[in-house]
Amino acid sequence: MSKLSAVERPEEETPVDIDFLLGLSGDPRADKETFRIGDLSQEFGVTLRTLRFYEDRGLLSPARRGTTRLYSRRDRTRLRLILLAKMLGFSLTEAKQLIELYHQPNGKRKQLEVSLERFEEQRHILLEQKREIEESIKAMDKTIDFTRSRLSEAAE
Repeated sequence: MSKLSAVERPEEETPVDIDFLLGLSGDPRADKETFRIGDLSQEFGVTLRTLRFYEDRGLLSPARRGTTRLYSRRDRTRLRLILLAKMLGFSLTEAKQLIELYHQPNGKRKQLEVSLERFEEQRHILLEQKREIEESIKAMDKTIDFTRSRLSEAAE
């Protein structure tokens, strides 16, 4: 078996806690103004590649000092919202749409109202998917039992 080189081996992301994403667990970095890419990568458990990808998609817009990316508190908040949306099963396009509501007139309230509506819709979708998965698991269990019994009969 061959080992993957560092270039071929995918960087791993560490899922973050929902309380952290919702801001319920406190924010020790709330007073900090700028963040380097490595700071956000470590804090949010995402790869550098992921942060660059979000930048390419227009979700984050760090300032540049030479080759160094400097993320603002706004970028950090946006990253928090992106990861929350991702955890809840939304696409990046949907996450971007929800985030951009904030910049409309009465944006904060509008963002909350639309988000609540979309969260409720997404919850319904996830519950339906869960039901379908549970049905598939029951069918799989029955099929496994059937196949085992047929195998057992064939061995006799």
